[in-house]
Amino acid sequence: MTNPYRAKITAIGGYVPPGVLTNHDLEKIVETNDQWILERTGIRERHIAAKDIATSDLALEAARVVLAARGLDPTDLHAIIVCTVTPDMLFPATACLVQDRLGAHGAWGFDLIAACSGFVYGLTTAAHLVSSGPPKKVLVIGADTMSRILDYTDRATCILFGDGAGAFLVETAEAGSEGLLDFVNEVDGSGGQFLKMPAGGSRMPASRETVDARQHFVHQEGQQVFKYAVRKMAEMSGILLERNGLRGEDVKLLIPHQANRRIIEATAKALDMPLDRVIINIDKFGNTTAATIPLATRDAVESGRLVKGDLVLFAAVGAGYTAGASLWRWQC
Repeated sequence: MTNPYRAKITAIGGYVPPGVLTNHDLEKIVETNDQWILERTGIRERHIAAKDIATSDLALEAARVVLAARGLDPTDLHAIIVCTVTPDMLFPATACLVQDRLGAHGAWGFDLIAACSGFVYGLTTAAHLVSSGPPKKVLVIGADTMSRILDYTDRATCILFGDGAGAFLVETAEAGSEGLLDFVNEVDGSGGQFLKMPAGGSRMPASRETVDARQHFVHQEGQQVFKYAVRKMAEMSGILLERNGLRGEDVKLLIPHQANRRIIEATAKALDMPLDRVIINIDKFGNTTAATIPLATRDAVESGRLVKGDLVLFAAVGAGYTAGASLWRWQC
């Protein structure tokens, strides 16, 4: 029997905290400079949350924007998925905290941990939830407070990340209408050693020793991650295009994870897509991990570069390694 339901994105929203940390500010903290950061990453500044702000606070603000845009009450939601690697605490899930503060009575939810691929994974999950029938509304939030797990004496990592949140509302669409067209997701756990936060879990619980050894911060082997991301982002996107009989020129907009401008440019080149059909906003926000794709999508819509009926491709690579891409017919 053919499934009568499909999934579509019906509203988007984003939020970044007001505090800004520029490259020039970082010059005063760690041995680096604006030119070096800009040339190697494409980042000029990033937003940093105040000390009393946590991931659930950012997620809540993005959720409110989405509901207002769609004209919905929180009680209209059926589920909330929070994609994050910086939850307020290990448990309860940040999704529970957001559900309560949002007033989404009757909604269920959970956190999804897939690092920078988290939002793409969340979209895949939400799409399958809403297409299972009967009609549903699922809020997918990508939110991270990366400043909380950065070592600001490590110039290789502290320059890269910022704080922020973005969200999509995914709803049931009737058969015959277009929303999610295809997706591909993948993990390669052999790369987990190259990008990680070593301590804080059951393998290495928090202790004086782990704190003194700075094991509760992001640790990255940059060249390994860079090479994998360049190859895999293009590969995942290429799989979707080939499987659907498309070429890069058929896609109106590529919205990639914003990890590094050079990675994005290499992906576009591999897909034979000009940069005017690729969203790059890493200069304003840095790498906000699970929030980069929804924030970039918000910018694309607000600037008129993404409109209803357009074919849009999302792609991401993250720690794990995780990787994924999804192809949508835009319906907002």
